[in-house]
Amino acid sequence: MGTWNAMTPEAKGTILRVVRQEAQQFFDLVDDEAAWQAPTGAGHWEVRDLVGHLVDTTESYFPAFDAARNHTEVDPPYGLPGMADRCDEMAQAFRSVPREELVERARTDFDKMMETFDALTDEDWTDLLVSHFYMGPLPAFFYPAFQLMDYGVHSWDARQGSGRAHGLTGEAADLLTPFMFVLWQYTINPVTPEDECEIGIRITSGPNAGDTRVSLTREGFSYAAGDVGDLTVLEFDPGSFVLTAFGRSNAGTIRGDRAVADRYLNIFFRI
Repeated sequence: MGTWNAMTPEAKGTILRVVRQEAQQFFDLVDDEAAWQAPTGAGHWEVRDLVGHLVDTTESYFPAFDAARNHTEVDPPYGLPGMADRCDEMAQAFRSVPREELVERARTDFDKMMETFDALTDEDWTDLLVSHFYMGPLPAFFYPAFQLMDYGVHSWDARQGSGRAHGLTGEAADLLTPFMFVLWQYTINPVTPEDECEIGIRITSGPNAGDTRVSLTREGFSYAAGDVGDLTVLEFDPGSFVLTAFGRSNAGTIRGDRAVADRYLNIFFRI
């Protein structure tokens, strides 16, 4: 099981292998002039904006890792509430760059990023704190997960724009499942007394299957593995869970009080 929990160094080989697979399929999808200005599942973004977003995002990681290694100060985090607007602006700023040039830049950035990940020791994986532009200091293992989110979910976005039936790759969804609770934790709107609730999340398959109790209070969002027999439960397969947490779909099976499920699912803002 440790090899499928990317928050532990035992999973390093697994997640880096899957990141490489997802990146290759992403580049295969986008490196096509006919698809370059096609719509996607990421709102108003075109395929070229997905590539621009990856360049912007990945290139922000390089100075962050340098600062962590050299123990130099960085600016305070930008914060997640404004992330969607800023990412939109930064991604579209690359629209004038020719496809061949932008894709090659993204490939070069990816290779450089993977060299950084390959060099991480087991101690680095959990103990090296790297300051994320939007979220602040995070353990290094989050960054391979972020790359998996970008290449995996944005590959889904590129396919979604084609109008053809498709899905999210199983291995990517399995690895991302634990990180979706963290995503929810960081993207919660202010909780009113009427919003407060407890709910169960059940992942029905894959190596990270199981039940999690989630508590939503005015103090924030907390979660822990545990029995959910006394709660309203939302059931997801891994792919549906990831796509729902990212706001790409409204999926899941509600077992219990729909009002509680609706209250919970609508408390998060999108990034």
